[in-house]
Amino acid sequence: MSLSGVHGALSNLKLCQVDIGTGMDIVTDVAMDLAEAQDEGGIAGIKEIEAMVLECAKLDRDINYFVDIVQQVTAEVSTQQPETMVDLSAKVRELFTENIAKLSDTELHNHQKVVAFKESINNSSNQANQESAENTEESDEDIRVTQSQVNFTCPLTQVEMVKPMKNKKCNHHYDEDAIVSLIKTKQKQKKKCRCPVVGCGNADVHLSDLIPDQILRRRIQSQKRNSNPI
Repeated sequence: MSLSGVHGALSNLKLCQVDIGTGMDIVTDVAMDLAEAQDEGGIAGIKEIEAMVLECAKLDRDINYFVDIVQQVTAEVSTQQPETMVDLSAKVRELFTENIAKLSDTELHNHQKVVAFKESINNSSNQANQESAENTEESDEDIRVTQSQVNFTCPLTQVEMVKPMKNKKCNHHYDEDAIVSLIKTKQKQKKKCRCPVVGCGNADVHLSDLIPDQILRRRIQSQKRNSNPI
C-alpha cells in the first residue's frame, strides 16, 4: 500500500470515530430514559449500556493511538518504495502493541463521552427524584433558575446549539464545532482561549474542560419538537 493509501485508510478510521461518538450519544439517550423511568429493570439496563459505552470508549481510544502511531511512522518516510511500506507495517504493529499493553482500562472512565454519560444519568435520576417528591418547592425553584441561566444559543455562532458542550470550569455552554475550532485556532496562534461568554473570567479554556451536555441537547430537541408539531 502506498502512503496515499495509508492516509485514505486513516481518514476512514476517523470517520468511524464519528460514528462511534454518535452511537454513544444514542445509547446515552436510552439510558437517560431508563433513569427517568426509575424501575428495577431500568437499573440493570443502565449498567449494560454503561458497559457498552466503555467498550466504545476503548475502541475510540485505540483508534486514536493507532492513528497517532501511523502518522508518526509515516512522517519518517520520504519515498513510497513497496519494501519500505512492508517494514513500516511491521513497525506500526510493534509500536501499537507496545503502547496498548501499557494502557489501563480504568483510564476509560475519564473519556469525554463516559464522563458525560455518568453525569447525564445522575442528572436524570436526580431530576426524576425531585419531580416525584411531595415537597419539592426548593428543588423546583433550583430547576427553574438553572433552566433560565442556560441559553440554547451558542455564544460563538449566535444560533441554537446542535451539540452543546459544557465547560466544567465555568459551566458555560457552546456548540461543539464552534468551540473546538476556536480552541485549535488559538493554539496555532500560541494564545490562550478565553471563554466567549461575556463577563466570564475563565481565560484559559482547554478541550479537556469540555464534556457533552446530553440533557441540554435533549431539552433543545424537545423544544424543537414542541414548536414544530407534526
